[in-house]
Amino acid sequence: MDATSPDDLTAAAPVTEREIAEFWQHHPCGNDQVGGLRGDYERFFRAYDAFRYAREGHILDCLDAIDFRGRKVLEIGLGQGADSEQIIRRGAIWSGLDLTPEAVERTRTRLELRHLPYERVIQGSALDMPLPDGAFDIVFSHGVLHHIPDIHAAQREIRRVLKPGGELIVMLYARRSLNYLLSISVVRRLGLIALYPFAGRGHSIYDQHVRNAREMGLWRYLKMENFLHRNTDGPFNPYSKVYDPELIGRDFPDFVRVKSYQRFMYAPPLPVSRLPLERWLGWHLWAHLRPRS
Repeated sequence: MDATSPDDLTAAAPVTEREIAEFWQHHPCGNDQVGGLRGDYERFFRAYDAFRYAREGHILDCLDAIDFRGRKVLEIGLGQGADSEQIIRRGAIWSGLDLTPEAVERTRTRLELRHLPYERVIQGSALDMPLPDGAFDIVFSHGVLHHIPDIHAAQREIRRVLKPGGELIVMLYARRSLNYLLSISVVRRLGLIALYPFAGRGHSIYDQHVRNAREMGLWRYLKMENFLHRNTDGPFNPYSKVYDPELIGRDFPDFVRVKSYQRFMYAPPLPVSRLPLERWLGWHLWAHLRPRS
């Protein structure tokens, strides 16, 4: 059960944008981890932000290192709007785009509750953005573009809406990470084999993985072209991809990589969060890219 090459990770049947939209519409990013939205938006946003930035405090450090002041920023993929708020508070002239109406509504509600200025929040596809050419100084996307199968089309659209000399700042899941190379590729696959004869009747995430495996067939489910998706953002996630700098170069041909760095030691169920290895084995690969001339 060796880790699969990046090229093999797209070998499964094509996933449609509609499937991806339906998944994220019904499973908003981080929603279940803080008990779900139950009507009180302000209370939910406080709980979500506390959870997110306690676990992933490096996000705030990375945002602090970016000069957003007075710059027109497009964020692709909004989640609960937490990073949107942080970018606006750092001085950006912010607009946001998301594939799902749920994320658009939550983000708009957050910004209006907090009385934060913004230009627009749009529901739309990154493959065909309803935005003018050369409109933005920065396109920012955290943990979203690795869920887009037609990444070549998405990066062309991003290039189109960026001003000359603009910048794409993106966080992608890292292939050269402890989470991918050890936890997902080895530990979780062996764990599923061990649980397969016994689990599947309960409501835990492990039971759902066993049910998935029984429906698809265990050995087929364990192939990384299937297993990777279901082990990044939940057992129903239809598509994810992992990146290294070389694959960024191939998947973003309209851009030149200026710099990249890894953060966030994360490899559940392994207790690795305190290991000082994120520079080499972190799960989050941040990349700064400039459009080719």
